[in-house]
Amino acid sequence: MKTKTLLAFATVLSVSSLVACSDNEVGDVSLGLFTTKDIKLDQMTDPKIPGVTCHVASIEADLSLSDPSDSSISCRQTGAITPAMIASIDKSKSGEVVFKKSKSIFMKNMKVRRIFDASSQTLMYVSYSTKETSGSFKHSLSTVPLWGTQAYVTPAPKS
Repeated sequence: MKTKTLLAFATVLSVSSLVACSDNEVGDVSLGLFTTKDIKLDQMTDPKIPGVTCHVASIEADLSLSDPSDSSISCRQTGAITPAMIASIDKSKSGEVVFKKSKSIFMKNMKVRRIFDASSQTLMYVSYSTKETSGSFKHSLSTVPLWGTQAYVTPAPKS
């Protein structure tokens, strides 16, 4: 019985450590000697707009089956943004998911969604958790204005 329990625990630990792995990780900040939680920093380049790079900070708990839902995002223009790139994106009010990271073995994910605000010629990137935590879906927003890029179009005046 002890062997089965130890084997089950080892399996859960292995799976939870695999869930935390990321090829996009560029930073890891320890929250202290007596905690298993770290702040992980991931870099993401928008697949349809490679001139935009986002950095997402989120908490990972190495010995927990579920990571906290808090995250922070900052996106900047790091290259050219062309009209063809803007033409290729989803321009609906809900936009499209451009990055997804598993946060637990219980189907909780952190996602980054791109939404285009045509009236201000701005790309909005929202980082959010797919599971409610303490009565809230945790989220964070960053914007990248198109002003000064080849893709900028003067917005029509509001009537």
